Formats: sequence, structure tokens, C-alpha cells
Amino acid sequence: MPRKARIWYPGANYHIMCRGNHRHDIYRDDEDRQVYLTLLRETKKEYNFYLHSYCLMTNHVHLHMETADINISIIMKRINLLYAQYFNNKYNFVGHLFQDRFKSELIETDRYHLEISRYIHLNSVRANMTELPIDYTWSSYRVYMGIRQDSLVTTEKTLGYFSEPRVERYRLYVESELLSGCCTSLRG
Repeated sequence: MPRKARIWYPGANYHIMCRGNHRHDIYRDDEDRQVYLTLLRETKKEYNFYLHSYCLMTNHVHLHMETADINISIIMKRINLLYAQYFNNKYNFVGHLFQDRFKSELIETDRYHLEISRYIHLNSVRANMTELPIDYTWSSYRVYMGIRQDSLVTTEKTLGYFSEPRVERYRLYVESELLSGCCTSLRG
């Protein structure tokens, strides 16, 4: 039975999640994470998309991507194929690195755009890897907070939902879930 085609149109916005096969780690060290980010940069140059946020965990990755004129399936196929080839070569593995094709959820409202951004940036906190999202090196949160510069991440759209001081209001939005003692669990 053929699988259902993903909905795509120019400007489509997605929450993407890729998990390791059998929930095995897809990043074993910082070099692996750097290679993945490099592949994102190279693919962005070739296919022109916006990366609004990301979080590289140990056995999965979350991406918040907006396409321009290339189907998300083509973009993710390139990233996952090249990364799997790198990983299998480095660790002398064969076979599938990822559990299945990437999962994607279409983001069609401003509210959901903001919720996904918060969800992704709180991922390390939810996994008890850090107490605060700013402490996690492998997410885009530090870019949003102005601690790190990275042209890979597009912050303008997300920060544009907030009035001045935008960065501080975004920080309060993201970290307000920590103060309430819960983290919203979104699908994906």
C-alpha cells in the first residue's frame, strides 16, 4: 500500500522529528552534532528554507522548518541520507540509522508556531538534561537569547510575535512553563 503523500506548498511550515532506529542514539559525540548542523547549513544553501528552531537530542532531533519553493520531503531526504552515510561510515555500521521516514506536522496557525518553538527549546529540560533551556548547547535557544550568532537560524518571524523587548518577552514565554512546574506535551 503506498504511503500518503505529505501536504506541501511553498511557504509550508513544519515541526519535523527524526528518531534513531530502535531509539538508538543518532549523535554519539559533539562531532556528530556539528556534522548534522553542517549538513543543515549546506542543504539550506542549496534548497533555501528557513530553520526557525532546532534541538539535537541524543536519539532524535526536532526541527521547525519553513519551506520556500522545494518540497520538505526533498530537503529532509538529503539531510537524513547524508547524515546516515556519515554516521554509518564513522561507526562502521550498515543499515538504517533512522527509525522510519521523518515525522512532520504542518503548522498553520501563529499560536502553533509559537508553541512548537517553545516545545523544541524546552526539550532538553523535559529530558532532564538541563535545568534551563539556555544551558543546552545543541539547540537554537542561545541564538534567540543573543548569546550566539548563527545564520542557520531565522529568529525574526518568531520574535516578531512579541513587542519590545522581544528577546526578553520570548524568554518569559518559553520559560513560563518552567515556573508553572509543567511542560506542555505537544504531538510529535
